[in-house]
Amino acid sequence: MDIRVLQYFLAVAREESITKAAETLHMTQPPLSRQLKDLENEVGKQLLIRGSRKVTLTEDGMLLRKRAEEMIDLMEKTKAELSSSDEQISGDIYMGSGETEAVSTIAKVAKDLQKEHPFIRYHIYSGDAEHIIERLDKGLIDFGLLVEPVDIAKYDYIKLPVKDTWGVLMRKDSPLAEKENICAEDLWDKPLIISQQTVNSDEMGSWLHRDVAKLNIVATYNLVYNASRFVKMGVGYAITLDKLINTSGDSSLCFRPLYPVSEAGLCIVWKKYQVFSRAAEQFLKQIQNEFSVQ
Repeated sequence: MDIRVLQYFLAVAREESITKAAETLHMTQPPLSRQLKDLENEVGKQLLIRGSRKVTLTEDGMLLRKRAEEMIDLMEKTKAELSSSDEQISGDIYMGSGETEAVSTIAKVAKDLQKEHPFIRYHIYSGDAEHIIERLDKGLIDFGLLVEPVDIAKYDYIKLPVKDTWGVLMRKDSPLAEKENICAEDLWDKPLIISQQTVNSDEMGSWLHRDVAKLNIVATYNLVYNASRFVKMGVGYAITLDKLINTSGDSSLCFRPLYPVSEAGLCIVWKKYQVFSRAAEQFLKQIQNEFSVQ
């Protein structure tokens, strides 16, 4: 499967038109159509539905689009690593992170390293643990910053000496906003907005003394900023980590910690036997110097 043809395929998927894609690729339509037909013959699947007004992807086409984007990202990452200068440490470091205040801790490490190696660039991908691990396993990122609980047995890792605090994000005019902290029974009859990771978390279920699936869950999220918009509109109460949403000043939202206190550990992970670029090696050394290995 030719990378160049995959780039053609992605251009058509993006433009939803073979004609427009050909223009962006600076080629004529007939050879582009021929390359796409050859690609379909190679994989033995129809990838495109050629309508009168636009081209859409079949289910197999959508799968190939996802995989093609991953392959091209990995190719570009590899090219950048191989072309880095031998005289100075430069290049790209790819990191995935869940939503956590601990990103500030990692940012400090990056800043300290930047003083010595100013030509290193950082690429940050945000997502939940499932998506971070998927990208890590495929080699699309070098490191993952994960919020526990998460299975890290198959990775090398460093546990960070910081923890995040669980609590509830709510409107300031909500009845629970009058409380200094939130107990499990306060939430049993409330409309809840919880992270997709929390849905499968035994720890949160243990804290709530309830099967999470039996609670009044009105929405789930993987990025708390979007969840906060639902909270602001009065859809429900979001169970989330502290310091992710600004609740100071004239914000209509507030955060109340859980009681008994529930904290989440944090760790930075990477694949065992990973072959790092020189830039990523230096970043890992900086992290190891900064934090003790548990």
